[in-house]
Amino acid sequence: MDLGRRFLSCRTIAVASLILAMGSSRMMARDTTIEELKSRVAGVSIQDRSPLCIEISERELRDATASYAAGDSDKGQAELADVSSFSGLARDYAIQSHRNLKKSEIAIRKMTRKLTNLKHMAVQEDQKQIQDTIDRLEAIRDDLLAAMFPNGVKR
Repeated sequence: MDLGRRFLSCRTIAVASLILAMGSSRMMARDTTIEELKSRVAGVSIQDRSPLCIEISERELRDATASYAAGDSDKGQAELADVSSFSGLARDYAIQSHRNLKKSEIAIRKMTRKLTNLKHMAVQEDQKQIQDTIDRLEAIRDDLLAAMFPNGVKR
C-alpha cells in the first residue's frame, strides 16, 4: 500500500472514530430524562442554566407534539406549559448572566416555528392553547432582543 492510501485510511478511521464518539455522547445526553434535567437547573452556574432550560423546553415541545399527534391534549397542554415556563427561565438566566442571549433567542424562534406548524396540524379545540404558547414565546423573544439591543434599532 502506498503512503497516500495509508494516510487516507488512517484519516478515515480517525474521522469515523470521532463521529462514533460524538454520537455516543449525544445518545447518553438523550438518555437523560426531562425530570433529571429539571433537577439539575438549580445546581449549575447561572451562565449554564439558560442552555439547560432551552434543552428542557425543546424536549418538552417534542413530547407535546407527540402527545397532540396521539390525541392526548391534556398531556400536550401540560408539556406546552413547561415549554413556556422553561423558555421564560432561559430568558431570565440569559439576561442575568449576559450570556447565551443570541442562542436562546434563536432556539425560541425555532420553537415558535415548530409550534406554528403544530397549530396548523392540531384540532381546533387545541389551537388556542398552542397560540397562547406562541404568544408567550414571542414575548420572551422580544425581551431577549431588547436585552441584546438596549438602545433599539438604528434607522
